[in-house]
Amino acid sequence: MTAYALGNLHPKPVLDDEVLTYIERIQDTLDPFGGHFLVHGAPKREVREGAWPGGLVIIGFPSFDQARDWYDSAAYQELIPLRTRHMDGDILLIDGVAPGYDPAATAALMRAAQAPTSDGPA
Repeated sequence: MTAYALGNLHPKPVLDDEVLTYIERIQDTLDPFGGHFLVHGAPKREVREGAWPGGLVIIGFPSFDQARDWYDSAAYQELIPLRTRHMDGDILLIDGVAPGYDPAATAALMRAAQAPTSDGPA
């Protein structure tokens, strides 16, 4: 199942040379784990609800294990300080949904889990 690394990053108006080096080198750390950019910075965007400070990064991986292995790899760990010294952000690794995912079936399971049982209050 596809997995993703999501980043909500808060770059400064002028990118430091270390951040540019990070950007130049990150793809080499992704390649061994099948990682590829789906969104990088999102220069064109509309916030429709709430607030979204910063830039969005989404990287796809063939599996959650490969996403975790990439993040934990020596090659990527070496790059992280080049970014974190110059910008704040939040990073999340998350599983995608399986092919054929049905949100209505998920809602039905959630409804069933919330329904009162014969042992409980009605």
